[in-house]
Amino acid sequence: MSPAAPPGPPPDGDDRPRRRRRKAERTPEIIAAAIASFAEHGYAETRLEDVAERAGIAKSTIYLYFENKEALFRATVEVRVRATYAELDELVAGFTGSTEELLRMVLTGSYERFVRSDVPALLRTIIAEGERFPELRQAFYDESLCRGTTVLERVLRRGAERGEFRECPVDEFPRMLIAPTLMAAIWRMTFDELEPIDLERWAGAHVDLLLHGLLKS
Repeated sequence: MSPAAPPGPPPDGDDRPRRRRRKAERTPEIIAAAIASFAEHGYAETRLEDVAERAGIAKSTIYLYFENKEALFRATVEVRVRATYAELDELVAGFTGSTEELLRMVLTGSYERFVRSDVPALLRTIIAEGERFPELRQAFYDESLCRGTTVLERVLRRGAERGEFRECPVDEFPRMLIAPTLMAAIWRMTFDELEPIDLERWAGAHVDLLLHGLLKS
């Protein structure tokens, strides 16, 4: 008996690899569509069907990715925020220069990743509807504010341990370090048409103010 022939190529029209690639691509498309929908219609008025239509997928398909609207909102926060803080964590852990330089990089990065991105649209949703939907407020608090504070605490501790930063009340309230960043995001959402701000100069002033308060003379 002759040996069995080796398996041949997949039959014509077998697009399973393409479908797998397409499925992996859909999640960021859905996330972007969700943020746009939340910003335009608000959380309460946004339906998963609307997000699916904006993302260019069938209405039933979105339920293969997200069980409900809350799960989708949580995913938008995680995707936009968690990856960013993971990058900042790596920066702080591996940085070998001065803490002054590190703080500059962390704060400048926060403006690029948050204020210049679509994250303020999520913040707008929290401000407008957080009281009605406390689970949304909790999600943003956990993923953004708490993680951001943890990164800043590490920077402050590093500066103090190396004798670069003085002991001061801000050690107890590290969220104060990021407050101007949140202010810039809110300003751009509400007053930018009336009085636009130069975000690069704003960030520079933020860093300068902090360092004059933190550095030992």
